[in-house]
Amino acid sequence: MKALFSRRQWLGRAAGAAGACALGRLTILAADAPNSKLGTALIGCGGRGRAHLPIAAQERLVALVDADEKQAASTLKWIASYAEKNKLTDFKPESVKLFTDYRQLYDKMGKDLDAVFIATPDHHHALPCTLAVKAGVHVYCEKPVTHNIGEARKLAEVCRQNPKVMTQMGNQGLAAGGDQALAEYLAAGAIGKLLEVHSWHAWTGRFGGSMKRPPAQPVPAGLDWDLWLGPAPFRDYHAGIHPGIWHGWCDFGTGSIGGWSTHVLDAVFFALKLGAPKTVEVLEMDDASDDRFPARVIIRYDFPQRGDLPPATVIWYDGSYAKAKDATKSQGAPPEQLNRPKLALELEKKYNRRLGDAASLFVGEKGIIHVGSHGGAPRILPEEQHKATPVPPRTLPRPKGGIHGDFLRACKEGGEPPISNFAGFACPMMECIYIGHVAIRAGVGKKLEWDGEKLLCTNLPEVNRWVSREPRKGWEI
Repeated sequence: MKALFSRRQWLGRAAGAAGACALGRLTILAADAPNSKLGTALIGCGGRGRAHLPIAAQERLVALVDADEKQAASTLKWIASYAEKNKLTDFKPESVKLFTDYRQLYDKMGKDLDAVFIATPDHHHALPCTLAVKAGVHVYCEKPVTHNIGEARKLAEVCRQNPKVMTQMGNQGLAAGGDQALAEYLAAGAIGKLLEVHSWHAWTGRFGGSMKRPPAQPVPAGLDWDLWLGPAPFRDYHAGIHPGIWHGWCDFGTGSIGGWSTHVLDAVFFALKLGAPKTVEVLEMDDASDDRFPARVIIRYDFPQRGDLPPATVIWYDGSYAKAKDATKSQGAPPEQLNRPKLALELEKKYNRRLGDAASLFVGEKGIIHVGSHGGAPRILPEEQHKATPVPPRTLPRPKGGIHGDFLRACKEGGEPPISNFAGFACPMMECIYIGHVAIRAGVGKKLEWDGEKLLCTNLPEVNRWVSREPRKGWEI
């Protein structure tokens, strides 16, 4: 059987390179393609990366990027099989260029590259996004779009300087219509004056819990560990990091609040038009360490008045009471150990319905709205009140074609940017959410007074070191 790719397809390999993307890079060349097709590349060839490949291949896939050569090769075989089954006759796997270092992608691909899809670990989001925007390449990045507050501010500024480049963060719910419906219900006064919001992701997985680093292990064949680390501090390889178990390690992941709030708090930020909070405080926290995010945390955000909108209180819950025992595996927890608001438990018992492990409750003077994750449709509790409440008129546009359709439309037609574009929504939201990371470092009961313009805590200056971090040489933004 003829190999799907040759060594000539590999470009920008690690030899002589200072580093590469956390999960390498995927680029697809677009030579001789119709103008209606975008030359696309995938950076990060893991499971989330493959979720974008059918879209990328239906355009003009020209490159794949990953620090793990085996992962990139496997992904190329996968998309070749997909293309054959789905009769994508224009797709030629031998034309796809393979990279290990995304920093070389944009120069080497030149005009063949129109758009990139980024699905690397979180610590490798901001830099490839920044390089793409500066190169005039449209960019779709998995959530969260950055690893820390400082990166979010810098990336947003680069996007403002390049307004014709279209950007989209992959929080699919914002393009599903539920967030818009929620905003319309609230604006119509369906539950009266808003008192507070409770939002949660009661995960049972790999997002946190303190533990010692497992002992160093040999780096797997084909993986360039230095490139995988990229901007993060150097540390030895072990199976509790790669592949796919990096979320709970502070150097690489962003915990549940970074990885999942984008699917829950996006509705809150969109509907309430939130900006920077006035104060942020950790109310409860279990099992955290310098290396790892907490196993369980409750964080309160208090927002000032925004024009005609009153002050808002948002309380975030994540994790469970069950402690993680093995950094290389996902641990489950029974429902009673999940970290969810007491109000949610009371409502479930009262109305005999499950409110989910990732959702929000908007508590108003006249009622409560429940919204699931990923743009779930809003429901007023109890159900009788929902049925008796008139459906408000549609005043907000809904993106067409979902999150990918919204992105491709903007890339090809211009005009209105995608709904979760970096400068207008994604980066400002992550700036705010990540103040929770700083509050975690401060500890329980330490209320941070926040200056959103200067990006610093005014009353506890010692925690400002966590607003951003110095990347390793060669990985600066």
